[in-house]
Amino acid sequence: MKKIKQATALAAAAALSATMLAGCGGSTEGTASTATETASSASTAAESGNAGEFTYPMATGHSITYWCNLNENIGSYYKDMGETPFGKGLMENTGVDITFLHPPTGGQDEQFNLLVADGDLPDVMEYHWQNYPGGPEKAISDGVIVSLNDIIDQYCPNLKAYLDANPEIARQCRTDDGNYYAFPFIRGNEELRVTMGLFIRQDWLDELGLEIPTTIDEWHTVLTAFKEEKGATAPFCYEWTMGGLTDNNPFAYAYDTKRGFYVGEDGKSHYGAAEQNYKEYLQTMHDWYAEGLLDPDMMTSSYETVSAKMSNGNAGASFGWAGSRMGVWSNAGVEIEPKFNLQPCPYPSRDKSTPVKMGQIDSACPNQGMVAITTSCKDVEAAARLLDWAYSDEGHMYYNFGTEGVSYEMVNGEPVYTDLILKNSDGMAPGTVMTHYLRGNYNGPFVQDLRYLKQYYTLDGQKKSNETWAVATAAQYAMPNVTPTAEESEEYSTIMNEVETYRDEMTNKFILGTESLDNFDQYVETMNSLGLQRAIEIQDAALERYNER
Repeated sequence: MKKIKQATALAAAAALSATMLAGCGGSTEGTASTATETASSASTAAESGNAGEFTYPMATGHSITYWCNLNENIGSYYKDMGETPFGKGLMENTGVDITFLHPPTGGQDEQFNLLVADGDLPDVMEYHWQNYPGGPEKAISDGVIVSLNDIIDQYCPNLKAYLDANPEIARQCRTDDGNYYAFPFIRGNEELRVTMGLFIRQDWLDELGLEIPTTIDEWHTVLTAFKEEKGATAPFCYEWTMGGLTDNNPFAYAYDTKRGFYVGEDGKSHYGAAEQNYKEYLQTMHDWYAEGLLDPDMMTSSYETVSAKMSNGNAGASFGWAGSRMGVWSNAGVEIEPKFNLQPCPYPSRDKSTPVKMGQIDSACPNQGMVAITTSCKDVEAAARLLDWAYSDEGHMYYNFGTEGVSYEMVNGEPVYTDLILKNSDGMAPGTVMTHYLRGNYNGPFVQDLRYLKQYYTLDGQKKSNETWAVATAAQYAMPNVTPTAEESEEYSTIMNEVETYRDEMTNKFILGTESLDNFDQYVETMNSLGLQRAIEIQDAALERYNER
């Protein structure tokens, strides 16, 4: 039997929070407060040794249905998460029998809508709840999920301690009305918020006598050399069609803009794709495309085609994640060219005299891996206890590192992944085998630990990536997790569906040259006619409410 005492759990949460980025400002506020747990039922009394102590595993007889996406690295080996070492260990550690339910690949939203319409819901659902029509507060008022405020106070000492110790994180995890609605995924360190950026063939730079580019002009020089001297047919190549990558376009940041919403220096909501700075960015992309410096197939390139071009020498620079892009392509490239060497590049500025202000930075509490308790759940306490375990000291280690003696060992007081993870005898990549034993390398209802990343990044370039990609002022321009009201949300969605479709269509045309940038003002007028200014008003009202939480 494993006992987790509240005093221990709260102390662990307070200690962990000391290393945690507690909001955009980068400081940690508050300290863990002492909570008093009250046994409110016979089962609680039987499972609690005394006031202030809770015992895991729970008494037998608790079962929960848990709906979530099945990670693709799991789906190739297991039919559901319950078959994985992680799922089996989670049930063993908590004492809860979990039936995992997974939507078909790519069908999460469709199945979610069908389940909500039917009304017979799984006990807990892992979903991007901020995308619920009307926001999570509407999901509560619609009778889909329950408010967690009283549940956290009564059954979740570990999560409560963490939120009490980190008020900025707590603000991001609740609605404008003050309701907690899901057990959150929390990036437990500032470095975990910057995992995406530019990288380049350092071996090519060395051969050509060039330095890592830091400005738009320097990038033009380097890409031209890659085309003319190295024969690259797609000097700069990345997955243009992947929203997360396109939203964080590194060259748009050079012009202090992005294609979506951001917070301006006036503290108001701005829509980058309708501003003159976006026109300057488009002009640069158009010029580069015309000169053959960008992938000629960029508008349709998939992960597979970009992977091939990066590893076989048709491309010399790209943009993406340090793990699943730079790391994977480095390992593939060196098999073809032993000198193959990818290194990170800083987000470029417009020129040497104009420092870059914007850059990629994830929310400390992103809209992913969030688990809500539905109104269909009959054993709310068991569901809450199950989920709260992840925020305890023991659960934190399990979610991030798996089982001691199997997937990690303690070495000089630090968790170190075993060869099972890092040098798998079956030839599985670390990122794949990790998903079988833990959740540290993707997301879920837990606090992510930086120590996972330090081991996951094994290459020299990866280890330098965070320091290289970090932009000191990026957070102040990032739009926080705002939530329009139910009425606003319906109007906002209708407007933005049309605006974004038109924006993406015209952006492609401007870059390809099938539409003249002389028509940019007309393009903005058309977006305004579709209701863009009203959408900005809605977003700004939501931002004001967020700031008042």
